This record gives sequence, C-alpha cells and structure tokens, in this order.
Amino acid sequence: MSLLDSHVLQQFESLSDKIDLSFLTVSENADLKAALGLSDFISDALLTQPALLTELIASGLLESEQRCALIQKELQDVLVATTDEISLHKVLRQFRRKQMLVIAWRELLGKASLAESFMHLTYLADLLIEQSLNWLYKKQCGEQGTPRNAEGVRQSLYIFAMGKLGGGELNFSSDIDLIFTYPERGATEGGRRCVDNQTFFIKLGQRLIAALHPMTVDGFVYRVDMRLRPFGESGPLVSSFASIEDYYQWHGREWERYAMVKARVIGEQGKYKTELESMLKPFVYRRYIDYSAIESLRKMKAMISAEVRRSGLKDNIKLGTGGIREIEFVAQAFQLIRGGRAIDLQCKGLQETLKVLGEIEELPAERVVRLLDCYVFLRKVENILQEIGDKQTQTLPANELDRLRLIYVMGFANWCDFYQQLQQVMINVHDEFNWVVTDTSEDDTAVDHSLCEIWALNLTQQEMLTLLQKNGVEPQSANGLTLALLSFKDDLSKKPIGPRGQETLEKLLPKIVDKVVTYSDPVALIKRICTLLLKIMSRTAYLELLNENMGALNQLLKLCSASQRLSHQLARHPILLDELLDPQHLYNPTELGNYKRDLQQFMLRIPEEDMEQQMEALRQFKQIQLLYITAADIAGAIELPRVSDHLTFLSEALLDYVVQLAWKQLIEKFGLPSNVIGSERKGFAVIGYGKMGGFELGYGSDLDLVFLHDSDISGQTNGPREIDNQLFYLRLAQRIIHLFSAQTNAGILYEIDMRLRPSGDSGLLVLGMEGYKKYLENDAWTWEHQALVRSRAVFADSDMLDEFNQVRQTVLALPRQSQQLATDVSDMRRKMRDHLIRAKKGEFDLKQSPGGMVDIEFIAQYLVLANAYQAENELCKWSDNLRIFETCKEIGLLTAGEEKSLCDAYCHIRDAAHRLTLNKQRRIVSDQRFIEERQAVLDIWEHLLD
Repeated sequence: MSLLDSHVLQQFESLSDKIDLSFLTVSENADLKAALGLSDFISDALLTQPALLTELIASGLLESEQRCALIQKELQDVLVATTDEISLHKVLRQFRRKQMLVIAWRELLGKASLAESFMHLTYLADLLIEQSLNWLYKKQCGEQGTPRNAEGVRQSLYIFAMGKLGGGELNFSSDIDLIFTYPERGATEGGRRCVDNQTFFIKLGQRLIAALHPMTVDGFVYRVDMRLRPFGESGPLVSSFASIEDYYQWHGREWERYAMVKARVIGEQGKYKTELESMLKPFVYRRYIDYSAIESLRKMKAMISAEVRRSGLKDNIKLGTGGIREIEFVAQAFQLIRGGRAIDLQCKGLQETLKVLGEIEELPAERVVRLLDCYVFLRKVENILQEIGDKQTQTLPANELDRLRLIYVMGFANWCDFYQQLQQVMINVHDEFNWVVTDTSEDDTAVDHSLCEIWALNLTQQEMLTLLQKNGVEPQSANGLTLALLSFKDDLSKKPIGPRGQETLEKLLPKIVDKVVTYSDPVALIKRICTLLLKIMSRTAYLELLNENMGALNQLLKLCSASQRLSHQLARHPILLDELLDPQHLYNPTELGNYKRDLQQFMLRIPEEDMEQQMEALRQFKQIQLLYITAADIAGAIELPRVSDHLTFLSEALLDYVVQLAWKQLIEKFGLPSNVIGSERKGFAVIGYGKMGGFELGYGSDLDLVFLHDSDISGQTNGPREIDNQLFYLRLAQRIIHLFSAQTNAGILYEIDMRLRPSGDSGLLVLGMEGYKKYLENDAWTWEHQALVRSRAVFADSDMLDEFNQVRQTVLALPRQSQQLATDVSDMRRKMRDHLIRAKKGEFDLKQSPGGMVDIEFIAQYLVLANAYQAENELCKWSDNLRIFETCKEIGLLTAGEEKSLCDAYCHIRDAAHRLTLNKQRRIVSDQRFIEERQAVLDIWEHLLD
C-alpha cells in the first residue's frame, strides 16, 4: 500500500466515525476518498463540520452560473441576519471556508477547469469584499452619519483590487492587494457629531480589514495587503480621488505602473466609479509606445531574482527562473509599451492579454500558445499546492505525501516525469521572457569602445577629430562630424535630463555615430539626428525605444538620410518614432480606398465628447499616414503620381471626417436645417480646387476649398436653438475651418485657402449652387475659369454632386473666342511670372520659369476652355493634367508626340520639385537641367497660344 493510499484510509476511517457515509453512491464514495487523501484542508473541514459533505456532493449538480447566483443569495441572507461585527467576522469565515471547500473539491477531482476555479475564486472574493463593505458602511453611517461632499452628494468607499484579484485570476490561497479611496472631501451628516470624510473612511477601511484579515478560531477570510497604496505603509490608509490622482501624476514609480495594469475598481456603480476607472489610465498607458517599460521590467526582475537568491528559494514556480512572474512580466511589458495606442491591450486578465497580443500580431501565434500552455500548467500546480492545506505557497513540496498528491492530480506516473516536464515548462517560459526583455547592452560590444569616449570624456576638437579618423572616418567628414558633435554636446549640457535619460544616451550615441559614418553624407545626417534628439531629450521613452530596437534606429537613419523634411517631421512629432518598429507597414502605405475606413477605426478609441482629443487624434492619423507615404516614396515603392494619389485620398478622408464631425456638432446645438429635414442629405458640398482638385497634392500642400449649399435654403433649423438656415451653413463652414486650422500639440491639420471662392476674400464663405453658377457664367474672370478646370467635388451628397458637375461642365463648355482666350491666359501667365519667379541668372525655377510646371498647367487649362464646347463633354471629365492631355490626344487636339512631350516634361520637372521638397530645399535648379523638356513645352505654347 502506497503512502497516499494509507493516508486516504486513515482519513476515511476518521470521517466514518463522525458521520454515516452509507448514503453515498459508489462514485461519490470514490470522490470522497480521493479528496480526503489529496487535501488536508478538505479532510480537516469535513472532520470539523461533517455536514458540509452534502454541500460538496450537491455542488456537482449545479452549473457554474447557478452556483454563483446561489452563493450571492446565501451571503446576502446570512448578512441580513447578522447584527454585530463579532458575528460578522464569524459568518464571513464560515461562509468562505464552505465555498473554498467546494472549489478545492471540484478542481482536485477534475470536475472543474482552471478557468472555472479562477472565475469562482475571484467572484467569491469580490462578493465577500463588497458585501462586507456594504454591511460595515451601513452600520458606520448609523453611528457617525452619512459622508457627503460640499454639495451634499453621498460619498462611498471604492477599492482598487490589484494583482490576480484585479485580473480575475485569483489563486486558491492568495493575499488580496487593495487600495482604498473615496471621491471627495466633506463631512458626515445625521450622526451624533460631524466627522470629516477622510476620518470616516479610514475608520471604515480599518473595520473592513479587521473583518477579512485576522486569524480566528474560524480561520480567516483573506490576508489583506495594503502596501501598494500611495506612499506605502507610511501613507494614509484611505485617500481622496484628488490625492490619488496627484500621487500618481507626481510620485508614481514604474513598478506602480505595472501594479496598476491589473487594477480593477470594486464599489458602487455610477459616475464616481466611471471616473475612477478612467482616472489613472494616463499614468499607466502612455500615448506613445513606451520602451522605458522594458528597462524597468529588467530592474524589477533583477530585484526579484536577487531576493530569491537571498532567501534561498528553490523550486519556486512563481518567482523562480521561468516562473509565473515572468509570464506576467511578458504580458504587462507589452501592455505598458503599446497599451496607450492599442486599446485592446488595456485588459486585466493575463490570458486575455496574451490572446489579444496574438490577435494584433504583437506576439507570434506559436509564442502565445506556448505561453498560455505554460501559464495553465504552472497555475494549476500552484492551485493544487495551495489546496492541499489552504496555505499560500508556490514552492514544490519536499515531503513524499504532498509530492504524491501533486503528481496524482497533475496526471503523472512518478515525480521524475512531472519534475522533468515542469523544468521544460519553466525553460520555455524563460526563453519567451528573454525574447521580450533581453538586455541589449551586450550589443554595445559591436561599437568600438573609443566611440564611447566621445560622450564619456571632455574631448577637445583635435582629440575628437583624431578619434573619428582612427575609426575610419574620411578627413573631410571627420571635421564636419567633430564640429556637429561638439555643438550637440554643448546643447546637451544646457538641457535638463534625468539620470535614466543620461544613461540611455550614453549607450545610444556611440551606436548612432558608428552607423552614421557609413552613410554618403554623414555630416548632414548627424545634424538632422542631433536636431531630433534635442527635441525628444525630455522624452526618455523615445531614447529607450531607439536604444532598445536596432531596427527602429536603422529605419530612422535611413529615412533621415533620404529626407530632411521627414527628419523635421519626426522631430516635430516624436510619436511617429513608434511607427519605425514595423518596416513592413512603414513602406506599404494604406490602400487608396481604405483611408476613410482606417481613419474611422483609428478614431473609435477617442471619446466623441472630447473635442480636444478628437482634433489631436486627427492630426496624429495624418502624420502617421504621411510617414508611411514618405517612407514608401523614399524607398521607391510608389511612383510620383501614386504619391499624389495617396496624399489626395488621405486629405479627402480627413475632410470627410471633419465635415461629419462639424455637422454633428451643429445639429446637436441647432437641429437640422429645414431644407434637409426628412432626408439623409446635408445640402452641402465642398469643392476642391488646385492640387487637391487635380489629384496632385504634395507634401505640405494647403487645401484650396469652396463651400456650397442648396440653392433654396429659406427657413430655419429645428433644434433647441433655432437659427436661420443661411447662418447654420455659415457656422458649419466656420467650424470646418476651425477644426482644420486650430493649433494643437500635433500642429494644424491643413492650411485652408478660401480665396478661390466667388469674389475672393470679399465673397460669401458659403454660396448657394445657383449663385455660384451665375457668378461663374456672368462675373468670373478667365483665370477663375482656368481654376475651375482643376476642380471637383470632394464632399457632396448625390444631389449636390450632380448639380456641381453640371455647373462645372456648363461653364467650361461655354463658347469662347480662342484668340481672346489665348491673350487672357498669356497675360495672366506673364503677371504670375513677374511676381512669383524666384530664379536668378543661370537658374531654373521648376514651377514659374518658362517651360516649367505652371506653363504646362496653363496649356492644359487653355485646351479645355478653348475646345470643351465642341468636344461633347470629353474635356470636362477630368481635373488632372495628365488625363486632360491624354483626352486631347484622343480627340485630335494634340499629336501623340506633343502629348508625350507635355506629360514627360510635367512628370520629370514635378518629380524634381518633389525631391527638393522632401529635403526642404527651394525648387530652383541649374538652367542646364531639363533643357529639352522645357523647349518642347515652349514650342507647344507658341504653337497654341502665341
């Protein structure tokens, strides 16, 4: 007979002496023997209270939800009948022991999954905490009065459930880590004497701890740990919401961010609970991708490992290498790094977090599966160890009986097989942990040690020059690099930077120099990088991102080397550095048809009522998408016409969202204008002119817009504040312009230029469609008809779209005297050149010089205006130059050679201008460039217009 069998027989006989077991079925008898052998907690409880056996047998007849409902009702009934605190302490402990007995019985006998045990353990703890709190609150209000704020609103105690309780994965014999808080200061009313709220809630907190924590003859409810509260054991037991918020804003430490990831609020439903749940999110989850979390995690892990060594802990499945804590660190690291941007990661449970990491492809699927399997294995072992004696332990047993119990429940034939499997699980966990948080300091060996002296030592100019040349830098580049680096060091000395930032810089800067010298123009690149570093110096998380992720650093250097404009963009908007982590996405901009969809998804995480965040998020979306487009452009993944398509479709998506947002704000305030009541339309259109109208937006282009509304808008709105329809549409236009032009931390969305509207700056901001038509037909100048060629409706309902297209077609197809038209176009071109050309002798202004882009655009406009009346609307279809030229070739207005010359010249010159724009350079080149293209344009101009 084995030791376990002998123990089972002994316990069974002891119980048989106390209670008649003949009512048990064969299977129930077998279950009882197994449970008595596996758990001293079960056997002791049944020997003390044999009547509990019937409860255990009955528990198997109920579904999980039924058991939860029964538990809740039973506790409520017990507490209603409880009249004093001594009785409260007794009934809580007896109730807890009974329910824990059921949980241990079911898990040890294989009747419940680990997930069920987690759920029941957490539900039971929540119930005991909340119901005890309610009972004590009611009693204390009867003694001291009801706590209220200055406005007389009743105040309640709220509790942050931390750790595994907060995550909904409580283990069997766990401490519970709690933080107490209450909403607002004030005092009690209705008591014998007035007590301030702080005093009231501290007393309430003390009574709650006394109800749960102490060991009595009936056992304990939960060991309560309050050390996670603000300022730890030296801080007040209970703090107001304001004090809590102030603490985490100014004093919160990195390990407290980890703790708060799992924090879950227990307390009365309502606005206070909602406020508390959202209050600390900015502390826990940064808006940027936060690589500082990795370094903090390493330090925490090192401290825990040192404690394990000091304590001589062996075979600890929680704190040991590859233990449960390392899985928690992996999940929480990703939550803290990316949770501010990936809202789905702001969950509490570890298993839920790992699954989300797989779904959003932050962790490869196979790693997620491995971590989940390891977690379930280790947590099951942990629960079994604690269910043996209801003791808080995570250390493997040394005695043979407990080892036999453990391997029996885990399904192993012998201890060696189990231990071997456990060791493999913990090796797997540690491998995954290292994959996430491996210290990259070892990579520093790849950088010549002498480069570190640039930052560590106070070198003279000659010493630094010599050092760089020793590292293979060309003499000319070495001199420029020396001056740039010395200037940067001087600038750094004037910048406030904490010790963590200083430590990161000392690791990062030698890597940067080591890589910069491999580029064709290292001096220009180091200047751009230094400018960026000075901008992000106070944001240590970004420095750590670049230091931790070599791929991100390489992408940064590559992009900044290719484009000064992009380096300025990254310096102005450091949040874009996050995007360098995914090169596959970085060089593959959004599909043209998906910008609106992706913007909608991006904005889902922003509260609709928070206009400041809405505006900031719109700008962030634009900057992120601009980065993708620019990176793909630099890499040659998309050609110039496609770049303009992307920039144009992006602007349209943002315009659409802004119009919808402005419309919603206006109708909430004023109601719908009477001309659209009962329909889905808005009676409003936005017309894009110029580069937006012609699908030719560039980096930094503004938007030339004209706003139109229905021709007949007589009447008023139907909202709580009625206003004239005309005023409604005026305010709509003003709101749209404000949403675009308002300066936020991320800058403006776009510059809006309204000067192309009828009568320019002196004209109405929004014009009726009929008035717009009459102006174009009767009062517009030739140059305004030219502008109409490059126009299209970029936002409109179907009715407005049809009306605008008809107006545009009608006006463009008006019969014109070709010689007078040629004179008007040439005169306008001459005026523009006289005022706008920037080229000096020997230079060519790509836009304004003869044969440049504007000449080509004017040729396209002339061809449309001169011939649309007899071209059966073919020339009115398009608003972009290339398709206009193609149509002209098809209907015989241009020869194939002329069409090719114009298109080639336009694409080549525009591409050169585009490249200069990327590097923030003037669009001026030597007049020895594009000689053939320019001459071809001038020949066609002379043929058509002179």
